[in-house]
Amino acid sequence: MKLITAHRILIGAGIAFFLFYAAFQLRLFVRDGATAALVQALVAVVVAAGFVLYYRTLRGWGR
Repeated sequence: MKLITAHRILIGAGIAFFLFYAAFQLRLFVRDGATAALVQALVAVVVAAGFVLYYRTLRGWGR
């Protein structure tokens, strides 16, 4: 396995984690109305979006 393949896998796992975390925090916000949960969910979505943008730049690497 090339190092870039492992890197892509880890970035993909990071995207999945932050999306799951955002969904979890949104559920807490809906249930409890805690503003901190909403802020954490929004930050998690922004981080996931950043990872998606970064992942797209990896397309040409390793060729």
